[in-house]
Amino acid sequence: MSKPTGSLSARLAELLAQVYPDFDPDIMASQVIDAFWPEGTHRRKRPRVPGNNLWTQADAVLITYGDSITDGSHKPLDLLNDFLMSYMKGVVNGVHILPFFPYTSDDGFAVTDYRKVNSALGDWPDISRIGAEFHLMSDLVLNHVSSQGVWFNAYRQGQPPFDRFFFEARPSDDLSQVTRPRTTPLLQPVDTPEGKRYVWCTFSHDQVDLDFRNPEVLLEILRIIRLHVDAGVQILRLDAVAFLWKEVGTNCIHLPQTHAIIQLMRLLCDYAAENVILLTETNVPKAENLSYFGDRDEAHAVYNFPLPPLILHAMMSGTARYLLEWQRTMPPAPLGCAYLNFTASHDGIGMRPAEGVLPETEKAKVIDTIREIGGLVSMRSLPDGTESPYELNCGFFDAMSRTFKGEDDLHIRRFLCSQTIVMSLEGIPAFYIHSLLATPNDIEAVERRGMNRAINRHKWFYPELRAKLADHETNQSRVLAALSERLRLRARQPALHPNATQFTLHLDPRLFGIWRQSLDRAQSIFAIHNVSDEEVTVNASDLNLIDGQRWFDILSGEIIDGGPETKVLMAPYQCRWITNRS
Repeated sequence: MSKPTGSLSARLAELLAQVYPDFDPDIMASQVIDAFWPEGTHRRKRPRVPGNNLWTQADAVLITYGDSITDGSHKPLDLLNDFLMSYMKGVVNGVHILPFFPYTSDDGFAVTDYRKVNSALGDWPDISRIGAEFHLMSDLVLNHVSSQGVWFNAYRQGQPPFDRFFFEARPSDDLSQVTRPRTTPLLQPVDTPEGKRYVWCTFSHDQVDLDFRNPEVLLEILRIIRLHVDAGVQILRLDAVAFLWKEVGTNCIHLPQTHAIIQLMRLLCDYAAENVILLTETNVPKAENLSYFGDRDEAHAVYNFPLPPLILHAMMSGTARYLLEWQRTMPPAPLGCAYLNFTASHDGIGMRPAEGVLPETEKAKVIDTIREIGGLVSMRSLPDGTESPYELNCGFFDAMSRTFKGEDDLHIRRFLCSQTIVMSLEGIPAFYIHSLLATPNDIEAVERRGMNRAINRHKWFYPELRAKLADHETNQSRVLAALSERLRLRARQPALHPNATQFTLHLDPRLFGIWRQSLDRAQSIFAIHNVSDEEVTVNASDLNLIDGQRWFDILSGEIIDGGPETKVLMAPYQCRWITNRS
């Protein structure tokens, strides 16, 4: 597909005509521009050209709730800022603060007011203060809002324009093809001045889906984006964006109008005076996920969703076979785009991205092992009425405490290996705060809240956390120190730039190995990770180490001879970054 040409207004009109054929596209283009660039703001004369300069090897992201750290007396956002400045400066340079708005459920993803910061956390100046020191990512929860929020209350009272803000359907409609991430009923009856209506609820009855067929909804979301950008947000996470557009009689996921709206948002970002990066959150199989790069005109970045279940399986099984098979088929990100690599987030470990990659027998072993650890399994509804595992609910640190063989004394080594794989791959690494802090499963929170995902959403009491980090014998101190050291090393390696060349190595299946080469070809890194509890020997010739050059392992400091007779020993769960330059 050829890239559209012409002015901003003309290109907007072209996209809007695809989404809203019954509206005047030129008038709508003007409304879009006014929504995104209100009086007093400015835009570029020409769009940014896709390139590799939006990020570097120094980029890494911390994922956290605004109140993952509390002490009962200070604002949580103040405590988060103190933690970031005390422990994360020079380790990560990006922070994803999960929804920090007023909400009613789902730990922030049922927003009641997009324009306010949850007063229990702090206020906009607290958000902006963090954004002044770190690349700030915020959640654009654009698929749905709280059933108790301002917008939906106005809808129930028939108040315009909100009386047309929510997607309605009828129980008699053919909804058999609709893709569901949950097992709750899709439609919820609601009394309105016009009589009983059935509103669409993809996720829960407290999360009512917006109706983007009404262009006023899009314009209001664009005004909210502007609010985020003005507050210092640089990365917009488009939450659950795959479900944005619905049409009865379809699967209501990944529809063409959804892609066109993302293209519109990307176009606005390309003309924005500020650096604004779009990240799509689409927890789906590979081909569907990659479609959100578009023709380099949609998301700047996509989550690498297959990584969590595949790394989990590799570490539990002691073989990288399936991780390698998947990695060999992964294309490099298009120019101007990047993968966001991770193993853990505020949600569980999604199993849908493993479809077609992990055999059912291997999935069953992973699920059984997670349950032995004390983890949980959440299900989703299938069109035929059956259920399938949707995600595993378990902290990733605890998930590394056991393999298919059982427990051993290699827990921390195994966990560090899993996180180092994330650092080594093409893309930008992201780390959930509870991974960096080796937080154990919060079983008490699950029992208290009656929600599986609470297992991985612990709230640290800051004095206790500081004491643990000061004690070098605790898991928290050991893990944070080790991962911080590796991230600082990573930031200095051009070969680990998010878009540096990557090839998968053909080694012993117990080893996950990749070759990275810097954009200027000056540095190579052979990143090798032993995912097993066994020693494995690698021939230097299998790594293509050039004879006569000086090679050394960045992680251990060990010098490695590039000669054909050289043997490289990989201890259980050892990682090596073997490079040709200091």
